[in-house]
Amino acid sequence: MRPPAGSTTKEKAKRVCGICGEVRFDGERPSLAAIDAMMQTMAPRGPDASGVSAHGAVALGHRRLKIIDLSDSARQPMVDPDLGLSIVYNGAIYNYRELRAELEDKGYRFFSQGDTEVLLKAYHAFGDSFVERLQGMFAFAIVERDSGKVLLGRDRLGIKPLYFAKISGGLRFASTLPALLSAGGVDTQIDSVALHHYLSFHSVVPAPRTLLAGVKKLRPGSVLRIDKRGNQTEHVYWEPAFEPRAEDARLSFEDWQDRVLASLRTAVERRLVADVPVGVLLSGGLDSSLVVGLLAEAGQQDLSTFSIGFETVGQERGDEFQYSDVIANHFSTNHHQIFVDSSRALPNLQRCVQQMSEPMVSHDNIGFYLLSEEVKKHVKVVQSGQGADEIFAGYHWYPPMLKSEQAVEDYARVFFDRDHAEMARLLTPELLGGDASRAFVTEHFARAGAPRPVDKALRIDTTVMLIDDPVKRVDNMTMAFGLEARVPFLDHEVVELAARVPAELKVAGGGKHVLKEASRRVIPSQVIDRPKGYFPVPALKYLRGPFLELVKTAVTSDRFKQRGWFQQDYVEGLLENPDAHLTPLRGSKLWQLALLELWLSTHEL
Repeated sequence: MRPPAGSTTKEKAKRVCGICGEVRFDGERPSLAAIDAMMQTMAPRGPDASGVSAHGAVALGHRRLKIIDLSDSARQPMVDPDLGLSIVYNGAIYNYRELRAELEDKGYRFFSQGDTEVLLKAYHAFGDSFVERLQGMFAFAIVERDSGKVLLGRDRLGIKPLYFAKISGGLRFASTLPALLSAGGVDTQIDSVALHHYLSFHSVVPAPRTLLAGVKKLRPGSVLRIDKRGNQTEHVYWEPAFEPRAEDARLSFEDWQDRVLASLRTAVERRLVADVPVGVLLSGGLDSSLVVGLLAEAGQQDLSTFSIGFETVGQERGDEFQYSDVIANHFSTNHHQIFVDSSRALPNLQRCVQQMSEPMVSHDNIGFYLLSEEVKKHVKVVQSGQGADEIFAGYHWYPPMLKSEQAVEDYARVFFDRDHAEMARLLTPELLGGDASRAFVTEHFARAGAPRPVDKALRIDTTVMLIDDPVKRVDNMTMAFGLEARVPFLDHEVVELAARVPAELKVAGGGKHVLKEASRRVIPSQVIDRPKGYFPVPALKYLRGPFLELVKTAVTSDRFKQRGWFQQDYVEGLLENPDAHLTPLRGSKLWQLALLELWLSTHEL
């Protein structure tokens, strides 16, 4: 359909994916140059088309990765002149066909075959609450032509990102923080509370904050309505309860296994909705192995699986191929084993940092980045086992929380990278302020809906840490190559069910007990009973050779010192013996500071 009079639309082939826009409140026209700058910055996020639409006080931009409805009729920005609505959207709605049928019964008629138009019609039919009907991952902006109102929305688990910034006379939004920076006019001063979170709360900066005072991110599971005067109203539409329901008391351990497995079967099958092949990132752990097993059980044949490994450093093994091979052989997958040595990782590190919307300190960022580059040569969409440790209690700090009598203190002891006393030795007095990270955890733990300390820990990890660490990491690194990652463990119905499972059934047996026992019906036990593994990149944990030199250069640079944020004697102490300064979760404190400087410098901040 053609756009309404007074708008402009253009389509051109680019390897890109993401959304952006500008909303004016001062009577001025939005800047198409700003839209173009944001779209250019998001260029690495994927194929296959781009579009711009401007009407009145709002301009929208979109980069498209074709997964559902590969035709031009599904191009974006999508404009429906009959309804007076426009949309840009990033994500995948797995129940869009069912929603479409419901809307057709109400009399709506469609001009495309994809999920984007379903969002427009559903918003028109149900208002802001339409998001509660969606199954999938999404970030969107919907514009009402006649009222000038804009609705921004984000999926329940924050799988798809959405950043926004106040500018003179208006507001801009984009899928990535660097895109907002590229358009200019953003306050780039450091947010001291966010800096405290980065350095103490395991490098997690909870929404709506980012490290930059002028940039916010929409909270997961929320919508933000903006009127033509710039007034904002936020509504959180999803807050799961982390406790069993009354009717759950009758369920046996076997009943819980049945429910968990049934829920995961549904989640995995939902994520096959695509008009292109879907592969799996196979680490060799329980979670990704179960995804492969459930796909095989669902009848998927010639499934492509992908594993990555690095060289061993000291006693730290850099690959888990022995376990991923077990699954690949058992289910006869089309398996790709990718080995990366440090000589390849280091030259790509700057490109990896450039793709980070926020500084992400985890060692496996470069692993996901290089893995995504290889995987994209074979498929456009992959499923991943991400999220199972958080929702099914796979980490070592959950069992002690069962008996905790000081929930905040016990959680902080195992999770925080630095306590406030150490923060006082690191940060200059001007930036230190109060113990922002402990205050955040204290407030979160005090909320209703998670009665016991272990439930509180599981809730904050699922709804905060998971979203602003591993979820963000995988989105940024996969989308750097136009690869879409789908996460069945973060299906909101799976998360809601897991939150109801009694914690004792999750933490037993070294963690994820109910998941492990249910998995025995699907995958070989030798993968289930193996020692817990991670996605290791030893060279960034035990800094050596050129990696250490890179880090030293970053934290001794004039720019680093001139920021005036850190006390020099603390930094020098880290440099004297990097291996001696690891966080409780075994991350390098020196790498954390260096990565922050590398990110700031890369984005010229």
